[in-house]
Amino acid sequence: PSTSSIIKYLSIQHNELLSTTHPATMKFSSVALLGLAISSSAFTSPKLFHRRSQNVVGSLLQMSEATATKTESYEFQAEVGKVMDIIINSLYSDRDVFLRELVSNAADACDKKRFLSITAEESEGLSKPSIKVKCNPDENTISIEDSGVGMTRDELVNNLGRIAQSGTKAFVEALGEGTADVNLIGQFGVGFYSAYLVANKVEVFTKSMQSNSQAFKWESSAGNSFEISEVSDEEAAFETSGSRLVLHLKEDAAEYADFQKIEDLLNRYSEFVEFPISLWKEKTEYKKVPDVEANKDLPEGEEPKMKTVPETTTEYEQINNQKPIWLRTPKDCTEEEYNDFYKGAFRNSYDEPMKYSHFVLEGQVECKAVLFIPGMLPFELSKDMFDENSRNIRLYVKRVFINDKFEGLIPRWLKFVKGVVDSDDLPLNVSREILQKSKVLSIINKRLVRKSLDMIRDIAEDEDETKYITFWNNFGKYLKVGIIEDTKNSKEIEPLLRFFSTKSEEEYISLDQYVERMSEGQKSIYYVTGEGRENASMSPVLEKLTSRGYEVLFATEPLDEIMMESFRQYKDFDIVDASKETVKIDDDAETKKKNEEASEKLKDTMEYLQTTLSGKIQKVKVSNLLTDSPAALVQGAYGVSPTMQRYMKAQAVAAGADDSQLGGMNQAVLEINPDHPIILDLDSRIKAGQQEDNETEDFALLMYDVASMTSGYDIKDPKNFAKRVMTLMNKGEISGAVKDAEAVPASPPKEEENEEEEEEAVQAEVVE
Repeated sequence: PSTSSIIKYLSIQHNELLSTTHPATMKFSSVALLGLAISSSAFTSPKLFHRRSQNVVGSLLQMSEATATKTESYEFQAEVGKVMDIIINSLYSDRDVFLRELVSNAADACDKKRFLSITAEESEGLSKPSIKVKCNPDENTISIEDSGVGMTRDELVNNLGRIAQSGTKAFVEALGEGTADVNLIGQFGVGFYSAYLVANKVEVFTKSMQSNSQAFKWESSAGNSFEISEVSDEEAAFETSGSRLVLHLKEDAAEYADFQKIEDLLNRYSEFVEFPISLWKEKTEYKKVPDVEANKDLPEGEEPKMKTVPETTTEYEQINNQKPIWLRTPKDCTEEEYNDFYKGAFRNSYDEPMKYSHFVLEGQVECKAVLFIPGMLPFELSKDMFDENSRNIRLYVKRVFINDKFEGLIPRWLKFVKGVVDSDDLPLNVSREILQKSKVLSIINKRLVRKSLDMIRDIAEDEDETKYITFWNNFGKYLKVGIIEDTKNSKEIEPLLRFFSTKSEEEYISLDQYVERMSEGQKSIYYVTGEGRENASMSPVLEKLTSRGYEVLFATEPLDEIMMESFRQYKDFDIVDASKETVKIDDDAETKKKNEEASEKLKDTMEYLQTTLSGKIQKVKVSNLLTDSPAALVQGAYGVSPTMQRYMKAQAVAAGADDSQLGGMNQAVLEINPDHPIILDLDSRIKAGQQEDNETEDFALLMYDVASMTSGYDIKDPKNFAKRVMTLMNKGEISGAVKDAEAVPASPPKEEENEEEEEEAVQAEVVE
């Protein structure tokens, strides 16, 4: 053969190898072809041999590059049985949700039928779609039937036979734009398989609304396969179209065959589904019938005697009678309707909301919501203000209840606010049980907080002041937590706080009211802590402030002290704890000089007190804040009040911790009044050299104990305190009064008086 024919043949073989042969074999064969080509060229001429060999080598290099860059695509494969096992056992945390998922699918089928019936030629004869649920304890089954759009054989295969194939989502995509009137729920294509949470076998009877459709039965036991068979219209039992799921329950799921259990779940998850949901349930009615036994001997003409007998019937009863008020326009709703919705949705028949807010959020996020402020503190929050089982905000997606335990939807300081939020934009996971953090959640959170604050402000500004007093008594502590935890909104909360004060008596005042009536020259807002208004009003540190006309707020709870530490300023005024040693009112040169002179004068007394009270106080100092009291206990700059100390110790004990480690929080400082007679008396004892006398020590300790009590501290040694008081009573003014009384001569008894009168006269000799 000619050289050209050889080359042509080799080229054909090369291309065939390139398309069919494994790369490694192809390279080996190409080398062989190259050798043949070169050999055949050698018979012609050396120049031709050289040129053709270069051409063949170039072709080989191009072929090698093409082989090296060639990629192949493969589809993921899944083991169906394993995927089903994951869906059944791992996707959902609560198997109660199976009913929510299946009823939602039924609602989607009804909504599809409603939408398609608008353009159907025979739409007048179509009945309104509905959903029916029936429990059969005898057969341990539950059936969920809808008169919706139904399914054909192909739809059964695609929608139920293909996991994660959402028929609802495909329906919406097929409609394209302009589908605002369609309220379809499904999107993930796995809700149907939640049936296997409680069932070991599922049967689906269905008939499509398409004309001349055949009824089918789909059946599977959650394995790797399913069966589809034709059934007669009599067996399918549909008037026009629809689907009926029959769940054969597992042994450990027999509770779901009880209609009362199913009724509770329907009320919880599907209460606001658009289409009527009816449950087959027993009803017991009491009727009056003639009493045959009692009427045997009844005389003629008398009215027969009656008896009441129970009559039990079974029938379908509609469950979802409540209307989703949040989907309506606020201007179309009345206050009575809001109150009825609140009582029905939150099962609060004994309570009426104090305030409500109905709003729609549009723009980046679409959301509809109704919020309520209860008229009284919910029972569950009276025990624990942050009770985890208190479900205040209920999240819905297209009328279907999703959850009421989501964190992040609303801050916990608004735990008392109840409401409903319905949004399609929330980032839910596939099981619709977990709310993922996202910008959408943040936007909804901000709007809920803003609307809640608006409601609270409206109550505060109401002409009837008793409304806000009621609100504050019920929920004031939550606003205090908001000051501590929500720094973004603390400025909005501060004007809503209320306090008792030295001037308000039994009425609350706001910080704005306090600022309005501040005395001339007052530079700070003052407060004192104490357990209750009465105890706080006994604090000796109030004396100098009140004598100048300054008003002092009472912080009567441990939470108050933490809150006050969280915001140190209000409208350019510092908020100051009057029980701290750092408080300064008269800070001029004259006052400083006077204090220095008093400290120098009482230097020995202060040293004696420092030694005697070692371990109880950090130091002793002269104070110009006291007028009537000899001494007071205050805290250092980093100390905490006695109320807070008791609270923290109680918390430590409850947690099983050692409360001795909390000793550092007590930084007590004893402030003494240099002009008080008791201090001057003690000073004279010290200067007289009576430091070692027990009486002097008891005198100093008793003064400290009294200062502790009036400053809000507990007496740690009540036994010795009582002993010192009794000693004072025996040696002080009381004993002197008794001696004076004994010195008064008694009148001589009269002879005519009897012995009893003499005894009375003797008893009367003691004069107080």
